[in-house]
Amino acid sequence: MTSHAFDTSAAGPTGAACPFMPVFGPPQVMFVRGAGTELWDAGGTRYLDFLCGLAVTSLGHSHPAITEAIATQAGRLLHVSNFFTNDAATAAAIELRDLLAEATGDQGQVFFCNSGAEANEAALKLARKFGGRGRHVVISAYGSFHGRTLAALAATGQPAKHEPFFPMPDGFRHVAYGDAAALEAALDPSVSAVIIETVQGEGGVVPADAEYLRALRRICDERGMLLIVDEVQTGFARTGRWFGFEHAGVRPDVVTMAKAMGNGFPVGAVWARTDVAAAFVPGDHGSTYSGTAIATAVVSAVIREMRRIDAPALAAAKGAMLRERLVALPGVRAVRGQGLLLAVELGDGADAKALYTELLARGLVTNAVTATAVRLAPPITVSEAEIDEAVAIIGTALAAGVGVAP
Repeated sequence: MTSHAFDTSAAGPTGAACPFMPVFGPPQVMFVRGAGTELWDAGGTRYLDFLCGLAVTSLGHSHPAITEAIATQAGRLLHVSNFFTNDAATAAAIELRDLLAEATGDQGQVFFCNSGAEANEAALKLARKFGGRGRHVVISAYGSFHGRTLAALAATGQPAKHEPFFPMPDGFRHVAYGDAAALEAALDPSVSAVIIETVQGEGGVVPADAEYLRALRRICDERGMLLIVDEVQTGFARTGRWFGFEHAGVRPDVVTMAKAMGNGFPVGAVWARTDVAAAFVPGDHGSTYSGTAIATAVVSAVIREMRRIDAPALAAAKGAMLRERLVALPGVRAVRGQGLLLAVELGDGADAKALYTELLARGLVTNAVTATAVRLAPPITVSEAEIDEAVAIIGTALAAGVGVAP
């Protein structure tokens, strides 16, 4: 095996040379090992990971506490039916419940799943059950991203992603992000909930204004609707608080999460205030792999380690450091985001894909989140020396004119 991609367009004797369905495009690099902020490909080349698998490995690659949790639990118990429970899932549910109680001031209950899309699917079903027959519509924002499964995709405010899969499920409306008046204008008695990201990650790393989020809370209170906050990308200290909604001081009714809560192990969850969670009864929802012992052992390990290092404070401090260095680079028009979820905006006419490609060739993993912006989401454990190295790589590429607007 080489460090480079299969050619997904090349036909082989069994149909294609690449064994993967072509949903991601040809992979650029084959990684074989990671430690902290560093990755190595099959050819031995070292990279700095400033993408973290899309804000997933927030404690870095191969973190000892996570490795130990997986290895220990794998030797004890992996999975039992949800007709029963297990000690790892129970412990993780309590720790997650306590974490959300600290963040919201409310008591709630947890449903474990396997991904952020699944968490959002569960939240959307909960909103419909809570609203009742005839009150099933969920409003989301243009530019949002809530997942690739069908209902989560319908909630996603990116019409180009809908087009290949028409007809989409009904019961979804989209309004301008950041415009509370537009949301109010879209309301009628059929609306049961609003789902919102505090920072639109896939939409370009666009933070919501605090007053906008507070207005959504007020509108939901006035209309008896649920406020669902999608914290799949922003949760678990990424923005400098445990959850992005804390910056605005709002109290959601439902919170969805995944990504960093497993540090690379597939796991997601939806939390709902206890009275909201009570809308579900046995048989309304489920998953064979809800609360597997091994996944939830990882969740507990992540929460404990993030508490130990005060991950929110670290993300805030390291994010401020990274932002300060980035804005000083010639060719950078702006830096937006929160904590260690940032976008480097190059301005009109720029080519973020060209810059991303050049950075990868120079050993820095990022991604082009829009046509003119590159996303940076390094581990919360990133060192100052690694920040300086990454910024130097970006500065060198920009100085060479790569991706810069004419």
